[in-house]
Amino acid sequence: MRVIRKYANRRLYDTQQSRYVTLEDLRQLVLDSEPFRVEDAKSGEDLTRTILLSIIIEQEQADGDAEVFSNDLLAQFIRVYDMAQPLPLARYLEQGTRLMMEQQQRMQDQWQQAMRHSPMELMRELAEENMKFWQQTIGQATGAGSQEGHKDKEGGGKG
Repeated sequence: MRVIRKYANRRLYDTQQSRYVTLEDLRQLVLDSEPFRVEDAKSGEDLTRTILLSIIIEQEQADGDAEVFSNDLLAQFIRVYDMAQPLPLARYLEQGTRLMMEQQQRMQDQWQQAMRHSPMELMRELAEENMKFWQQTIGQATGAGSQEGHKDKEGGGKG
């Protein structure tokens, strides 16, 4: 796991790459699913949650159109903390977010698969499938009809 040290001057230092990093650099690590831990350089205290929250705040402020946390939602979060028996909100949010991301990934995969083919290729494949279906349907009808007709002729010749 990559260790990031936070110094008193608020600078973040990546011990693996031996360089100072920004919140944007850490955001990219999250997007790349690169595990890391942010710790206070002096005390060793784990500051990862605080830094992750800072990344979210920075992202919320940077792009007003992509706002995830409305004022009402944030106020509700604050109320949850003040409850005598707080809801198991963390687990619920984690599971809901994981499910949402899995569904998003499935939709992207399906969309990419659909776009691999040009519209003409897709139409050709559909036409081939339709042709096979009708050939099978007609073949079954013709096969069944010819067998019945064959039986009639045999029965008629004997009578």
